[in-house]
Amino acid sequence: MTDGIVVREITPIDVKGGYLIDGFPYTGLANAIATESLINTTSEFELIGVLDSELFPPVSIIRDETPNFPARILANKSLKVVVFSSYLTPHESTHRDVARTILKWADDHKCSFIISSSAIKSDGEAPFVIGVGSTEEAKKKLQDTDIPILKNGTVPGIPGILLNEGSIANISVIVLLCKAREEGPDFRAGAEICMAMSKLVPGASCNLKQLLNEAEGIEQNLKQAEQDVGPLRDAIYG
Repeated sequence: MTDGIVVREITPIDVKGGYLIDGFPYTGLANAIATESLINTTSEFELIGVLDSELFPPVSIIRDETPNFPARILANKSLKVVVFSSYLTPHESTHRDVARTILKWADDHKCSFIISSSAIKSDGEAPFVIGVGSTEEAKKKLQDTDIPILKNGTVPGIPGILLNEGSIANISVIVLLCKAREEGPDFRAGAEICMAMSKLVPGASCNLKQLLNEAEGIEQNLKQAEQDVGPLRDAIYG
């Protein structure tokens, strides 16, 4: 068994100067919901590749009668936006490999920014988004879009690895953190993150009401996929 993640590109793409968005779920499903919502509400995204690994569950996710790899690469060529999208939460043992794969692909394709996100449970009444940047350019991007910057805190998992590696390699990584109610559903946080992403990516636009309707259905589908794959995940990781 190998630990590496293989990127299988189906269609070549030029996203020089563009954006790579990490859609792997980490704590909860907010990140995956946000990226799926962005894909669904912004037109012209197409499949350009998949990610595969011996450590990913062997499963096909069927959507609209079409088989899908659990982890896909979708792109909007006109906006120069690429999304690394995953229907399933990767095991903690694969987080470094996932983050390194994202960083290498972004560097090889000369992307200007990597955007990731996560939800933070809080006692606040309404979800709101704050950001972290790995470089001065990333921080300026947040400031220009009026997204508050986190002063002190902890960012675990794939988003945290992206920030650390980006800071020492001078790769501009932005992580959006949505403070959401402890007992609230993930789709509301996902919709708020998607709205923030649309501010960061030129040409992307989102309608919050439409997003909330889309995001609720996406959350249900993702939870069903996680449930269906549970026995396979247990067999791999014990």
